[in-house]
Amino acid sequence: MKILVLEASTTAAKAMLYDTSNNRYRVKTEVYKNTYDDVTIHDAENVYQHMLAVGRALVENKKIDIISLSGTWHSLVLCSKEMVSETPVYLWSYTGASEVCKELRKDNEYVKNFYRKTGCMVNAIYPFFKLLHLKQQGYDLKDYYIMGQGTYNNYRMTGQRVITHCLASGTGLLNTHTKEFDKELLVELGIKEEQLPRLIDYNQTFPLNEEAAAALGVEPGIPVIPTNSDGGLNQVGAGAMQEGVMTFSVGTSGAIRLTIKQPVMPEEPSTWCYMSPKYWLSGAATNGCCNCIDWFKLKVFGPDLSYEEIEKGVRDKETTPVFLPFIFGERCPGWNDERLGGFQEIRPYHTANDLYRAVQEGVLFNLYHCYKILTKVNGIPNKIKLSGGILNSKEWTQMCADIFQAEMETDTSEHASLLGGAVLAMELLGVIEDVRGFSFGQSKIIKPNPNMAKFYEEKFERYLKYY
Repeated sequence: MKILVLEASTTAAKAMLYDTSNNRYRVKTEVYKNTYDDVTIHDAENVYQHMLAVGRALVENKKIDIISLSGTWHSLVLCSKEMVSETPVYLWSYTGASEVCKELRKDNEYVKNFYRKTGCMVNAIYPFFKLLHLKQQGYDLKDYYIMGQGTYNNYRMTGQRVITHCLASGTGLLNTHTKEFDKELLVELGIKEEQLPRLIDYNQTFPLNEEAAAALGVEPGIPVIPTNSDGGLNQVGAGAMQEGVMTFSVGTSGAIRLTIKQPVMPEEPSTWCYMSPKYWLSGAATNGCCNCIDWFKLKVFGPDLSYEEIEKGVRDKETTPVFLPFIFGERCPGWNDERLGGFQEIRPYHTANDLYRAVQEGVLFNLYHCYKILTKVNGIPNKIKLSGGILNSKEWTQMCADIFQAEMETDTSEHASLLGGAVLAMELLGVIEDVRGFSFGQSKIIKPNPNMAKFYEEKFERYLKYY
């Protein structure tokens, strides 16, 4: 059987053609063209057409048995009753609602109540606050269908205004305990539930309509799995759907996700609780990871020197300065839009290479801070699967295991979210019994050095002093 996975990511359209007969796949990616100058907004139809085009290029008239859709959490677009987009798609990175959230965060009880219901923080990334912002801008919300890029794609391909619980869990509108849209929040916005897409379970499919079929070069009527979030599908594709398995991504930004059977949140709002296609996820996301590394390397060393050469030049590992990795803002654990990044405790003898190591440490301390909060409410994970750009550096990867004092199972399989879409489709086709039994690719175990535990714990305390 052949599975077509289509993904509308933040910067590019992606497609995977997966063959269940031999478990082989091909992937094609195309960066969006004809976009806005503002990278935090998209044109819904432009993104959709790019997604179809990359899918068509991969299909090449092959018979497709099922289509699985993927997209990002937290996007918002207002559509007319004829389902034509009336605003840009506001992405997770759009910060227009920052002032709205700043005012709301002054009310600690409001923040806690919202967090306990939705598993989301009072923060500008969430569509709920984007809607409050648009309302303040003069939009009469009751005149529109309230969609996101993922649900827009669902509609264009099937004619159905539907949303999976997985995608809805990142809107700030879903009560994570009841798995229904929260009525009090709808009243606060002045909207009705029928303006939102209809909530559906992960295993519901809808037939591909004729227009989309013609654009893809396939037969109409193929079952389509509506959009699940790339973050949720990443958990599936990484083989981390069993309870107690944590995925840990250190890429451009950082993400920690732990599969759990019921929603769990710490008393003090800090980490988030969303849903994967089948279960809940307790997680954290940070803004500063490899982007901080790249920023420092480019500003100080330039493009020619390799990362490995910079690491070899480190002279002081004992009194490395403290780096706060918030130059791109803060998400977890503090969600402080106004927190700034920078160095502390720089001495005259420190070199640029020592500062580079401080950046590496600071990025990981931010994630370790989140990890300690997550494990306090969820317990220590049974397994941690490490992925992302960090794996390009043996030194940094070992530092990660030493700071966390945990074994790290390196996950080198690329395209985990696309694989997740394929694995979900395999369950629905009956090729596999359950996504929890899936695993793909080889992994290597990085063991922590117990002699480094006290060394890094003391450094972490210095980090917290300035946090």
